[in-house]
Amino acid sequence: MLALAVAMGIGRFAFTPLLPLMLRDGALDAAAGAEWAAANYIGYFAGALTAAWFAGDPGRGLLLSLVGVALTTLAMAVSGSPAPALLGAALRGAAGVFSAWSLVCASSWCLAELARRRAPRLGAWIYTGVGLGIALAGALAWLGGRQPAAWLWLELGAGAGAGALLVGLLARRQGTVPAGPAEREAAAVARGGEGGQRALILCYGTFGFGYIVPATFLPVMARDLTPDPLVFGLAWPLFGLAALLSVAAAARYLGAVPRRRLWAAAQGLMALGTALPLGVRALWAVAASAVLVGGTFMIATMAGLQLAREARPDDPTPLLARMTAAFAAGQIAGPLLVRAFGGGPDALGLTGAIATLLLVLTALRLWRAERRPV
Repeated sequence: MLALAVAMGIGRFAFTPLLPLMLRDGALDAAAGAEWAAANYIGYFAGALTAAWFAGDPGRGLLLSLVGVALTTLAMAVSGSPAPALLGAALRGAAGVFSAWSLVCASSWCLAELARRRAPRLGAWIYTGVGLGIALAGALAWLGGRQPAAWLWLELGAGAGAGALLVGLLARRQGTVPAGPAEREAAAVARGGEGGQRALILCYGTFGFGYIVPATFLPVMARDLTPDPLVFGLAWPLFGLAALLSVAAAARYLGAVPRRRLWAAAQGLMALGTALPLGVRALWAVAASAVLVGGTFMIATMAGLQLAREARPDDPTPLLARMTAAFAAGQIAGPLLVRAFGGGPDALGLTGAIATLLLVLTALRLWRAERRPV
């Protein structure tokens, strides 16, 4: 939980609530902000493609990536004007690589360790860390919104460094054992389901495209409606709090629900969240979108990565990496499509409509797939 709070809540998503504050401070303009966001998505894609390097020792990959997140977050304090714009893009790209490594390695290591300890249902709880990290980073940006953004980057970097150190100390007490006969037998059966694995990758990639517009632009949408950081800054803490509480509720009460059905239901609600601010231009609609998308995107993540673990119980890291790469490709496509449509509210609306449609279609595919073996 702590590792994902640092890697995703800070390394992956802290730029979202800090972007409107950096715009306010004149540290960058809107075009540079879009380029930095795109660099992070590209880095996340590259990290997902290379995360299989750590298949033999995901614990080592996790610690390495957390140190990288802390260092790149601290360095963001000197990015922006008058520093070269390329510096910020490079830092956001590196943070994306480290975040992808962290998610894949944490999922591979922790889910396997819990399964070997005969506590696989506890695996859902590790994903509450993402919502916790987003909520804390968002709350810091909200409550400290009158500070210069550079100070907030320093504070987040210090928090990431402390979290990485604590994860390292706790991880020293953990160990792994080789996969047992039951796991190897299950893996041999699972390898026959390549079609099912391709479907998981496709649905996970569509999910990445579907959620990225609100996940990137919600605070900016709110800022367009009100200039007060104590008001527009609430959008991101709400997003993270919804992610935290929804995953905790799913872990506590929905453990018996088939993972594909849970994922399908989450994507259906997410589609409602992506559609709402497109039709209603009001703060309540932005807040409702934050709750609906924030409350479902980590449930979909959790369910998808748990399905990958079920499909490859002996060595889930390569499949986790492919799914994360598809997710990252979807994220890259979202902002690029907004830019291709010319940017602005109309481009956001059209991209959001496409995302809503794709989310609904893949939700139906996942729901129907649960009726038959895949």
